[in-house]
Amino acid sequence: MTDLPDTKAQQAQALWLANLRQTLISPVSVIVGLCDILENEARRMVPEDAVSDLSRISRAATELNAFVDQLLRPEMAIKLTISGDEGIKQLRHDLRTPMNAIKGYSEMLLEDLEALNAGQLKPDILGLLQHTDALLQHIDRLSALSDHQPNGGFSLPEASDDAAEMFTKLTQSMQSTQQIADTAGLIGRILVVDDLETNRSLLARRLERDGHEVKTADGGRTALKMMAQHAFDLVLLDLMMPDIDGFNVLARLKDDDAYRDIPVIMISALDQLESVARCIEAGAEDYLPKPFNPVLLKARISAALEKRRWRDCEREYLRQVESEKQKYMELLHSILPQKIVARMNDGETMIADRHSEATVLFSDFVGFTELSSKLPPAHVVHNLNRVFSDFDEIASELGVEKIKTIGDAYMAAAGVPDHRGDHAEVVVEMALRMLAVVEFLNHELDHPMDVRIGIHSGPVVAGIIGSHRFLYDVWGDTVNMASRMESTGAPNRVQVSETTAKQIEHRFDLSEPADIRVKGKGQVRTFFVMRRKPAAG
Repeated sequence: MTDLPDTKAQQAQALWLANLRQTLISPVSVIVGLCDILENEARRMVPEDAVSDLSRISRAATELNAFVDQLLRPEMAIKLTISGDEGIKQLRHDLRTPMNAIKGYSEMLLEDLEALNAGQLKPDILGLLQHTDALLQHIDRLSALSDHQPNGGFSLPEASDDAAEMFTKLTQSMQSTQQIADTAGLIGRILVVDDLETNRSLLARRLERDGHEVKTADGGRTALKMMAQHAFDLVLLDLMMPDIDGFNVLARLKDDDAYRDIPVIMISALDQLESVARCIEAGAEDYLPKPFNPVLLKARISAALEKRRWRDCEREYLRQVESEKQKYMELLHSILPQKIVARMNDGETMIADRHSEATVLFSDFVGFTELSSKLPPAHVVHNLNRVFSDFDEIASELGVEKIKTIGDAYMAAAGVPDHRGDHAEVVVEMALRMLAVVEFLNHELDHPMDVRIGIHSGPVVAGIIGSHRFLYDVWGDTVNMASRMESTGAPNRVQVSETTAKQIEHRFDLSEPADIRVKGKGQVRTFFVMRRKPAAG
C-alpha cells in the first residue's frame, strides 16, 4: 500500500493538478462550446447528413470532456504516478481517440461547406480545429506526472512555476480576505470576466443567443472599472486571473454597498471543495467548474436573475413600507408631542406624568353655536379650519403644545411634556397673537367672530389616553381654572389668573385686578392682559 505524501507534497500536488486542469480544460471547454453552437446553427441551414457529422463531433467532444474531468481527479493522478510511463502512454491513447474523431469529421465538414452553402460556419470549424491542435500539444505536459521523487513526494515541473505563483497568490488572497467578510423574463445585463479571450467570446455568444445583454472584461481591474461605468444584473467571474484574481474581485464587490446585491457566479477550472466554499462564504451566488454544461449554466443564470428580481422587489417593498412608516410617524408627530412618540416607540404603554409648573390656555368663540346653525356646514368648517390652522402655526413657532379642539374651543399648554421656565410668558404671547389672527380674518369673513381666551398656571397631570385614537391630554385643577378664566372673560380679550399674572407682569401690561366669582372657588382675583411692555433700552 502506497504511503500518502506529506502536507507540503499534497499542497504541491493540488496546485499542480489545478494548473494542469486550467491548462487542459480551457481548450476542452472551447471545443465543447463550439460544437454546441455549430450543431444548433447547422440545424437551421444545412442538410441532415451534415448535422449528423456535427452530432458525431459533439459526442466526441462530450467524451473528451468527461475523460479530462475524470483524469484530473487526485485519485487518477496518483494512479498515473504509480503506473509511470505505461500509464502516460495509455492516457495519450485515450485522449487522442475522441480528438482524432473531432479533427477528422471537422476537416471533412470544412471541405463540404461550399457545397452545403454554409460558409458562415467556417470560422467556428476553424476555431474547433485550432483548439483541438492546441489540446494535443498540451497533452505532452502530462509526462510531468511521472516526475516524482523517491520518497513519494510530488514535485512541480519547471514549466508550471508561473502558474504555481498565480495559484499561490490566489490562495493567499483567499486566506487574507477570509475575515473580511429588473429583469423581465429572466433576461438581464451580464458582465463576463475571464482573462482568456476565447472563453469570454464563447460565453458571450451563448448568453447573447439567450437574449441577454452582455459585456466582457479581460481581467479583474477591467471588471471593476466596468462595474463603476455600467449597471449589471449578474457577473460571471473567472477565479484564476493574472492581475486581480476572481476571489479578490468578489471580495471588493461584496464590500461595496453599490455592488453588494449584484449576484456573482464564479466560473473556474479550480473545482476543489475548499475553493467553492470560500467563494460562497465570500458572497458568491453560485460556483460552476469548467467546462460547464450549457443547460446547467442557463439554469444557474436564470436562478440568479430570478433571485435578483426578487431582491429588487423586496427592496421596493421595504422602500414602500419605510415610506408608509414615515407617513405614519409624521401623522403621529402631528397628533402627539415628539417626546411622547419616542417613549411609545420604546415600548411604554402607560404614559402619565405629573408636572409641577405648567400654563394652560382655553379659547372659545362667542355665540359660535348660534352662528353655525345659520351657516352651511362647509362654511362653518372652512372658517374654523382657517382660524385653527393659524393657531396651530403660532403654537409651533412658540413651542407651545396644542392639546385638542372641542367644537369651536381650542386648548393648548406650555411646560408639558418638557419643562420650561417661561411657560406662562409664552402662552400669553400666543394668546395675543391669536387675538391678532382673529382680528385680521374678520376683515375677510362674511360673519365676524369674537373670541375669549383664559389662562391659568399651576400643576397638571399629562399623559396618553385611548388605545386606537391616541390623545395627549392634561388634567387637574389648573385645567379647570383655565377653563373658568375663559368662560368668565370678555370678547376679544385675554383673562389670566393672579397666579399667571405674577409670572408675566414683567413682560406684559395688565389691567387693574377684578374679583370674580368662580364656581367651586368663590371669589378669585383676575387680570386682563393689555399689551406687551416696550423692550428695554
